[in-house]
Amino acid sequence: MKTLLAQTQNINVKALSFISFIMIGLLAFNPIYAQNSASAQVTVKGIVSDESGPLPGVNIVLKGTKTGAITDSKGEFTFPKTLAVGDVLVFSYLGYENHEIKIKSDSTFIRLTLTEDLIEMMGAPASDKPYKSKRRH
Repeated sequence: MKTLLAQTQNINVKALSFISFIMIGLLAFNPIYAQNSASAQVTVKGIVSDESGPLPGVNIVLKGTKTGAITDSKGEFTFPKTLAVGDVLVFSYLGYENHEIKIKSDSTFIRLTLTEDLIEMMGAPASDKPYKSKRRH
């Protein structure tokens, strides 16, 4: 009976030591990504203007997300979260062309000049015909 109990304990010790060895191996050889990506984070600030001066109210959005910022009365902005290298910021303002800027490791300050966009309006419909209501009295 003692030999059976000793063999069972011996098997349990071997199984536990094998599992421990595998766990230590997985933790020791697992690459650590947090140290690599921390250096690639960039805080972005900037000024947006047109030919006549700064533009207040320009929308700046991280492409593919709902995270964004708006320029103040001086045309200045600070993006609310740090950006990774390769992220794309989309600048949009009514009456101006949208611009996309890809973030690089040295993109800490952006100075952007927006160009006006040509907006064509359709003319008024023919007004020589009197208006007739479809409502019945």
